[in-house]
Amino acid sequence: MALWRACGLVTAYNDPVADLARAIAGPSSCVLVAEKAAGLIVGTVMVGHDGHRGWLYYVATDPSDRRAGVGRALIAAGEGWLRDRQIAKVQLMVREANAAVLPFYEQLGFEETPRIVMAKWLTPSDGDRQS
Repeated sequence: MALWRACGLVTAYNDPVADLARAIAGPSSCVLVAEKAAGLIVGTVMVGHDGHRGWLYYVATDPSDRRAGVGRALIAAGEGWLRDRQIAKVQLMVREANAAVLPFYEQLGFEETPRIVMAKWLTPSDGDRQS
């Protein structure tokens, strides 16, 4: 969770502990990690699919380990996990506040798609939320 916080991936309206638990327990999802010696986690990617589209979430690389190939390796591993399950397409969403990562994804072959993402909360709110 500390890595996700350091990378700005945790917001007031999501629960990363619950997200992680669901991804680990789910039959169509997993969490891949990159580690240094002594088990220090320096990168993550959560991978899931709906049977057709794959999704990458919580793509994170420790700020001190960026530009060392960790993120690229994690994306490749996530894509491999999806390919092994015959998933045809992989997608991810980038928050507007994190647009600086767009060139990284573009270098890996990702393209902006003409889609509008719509959301609806199904749980009560404890305060202001954004999608």
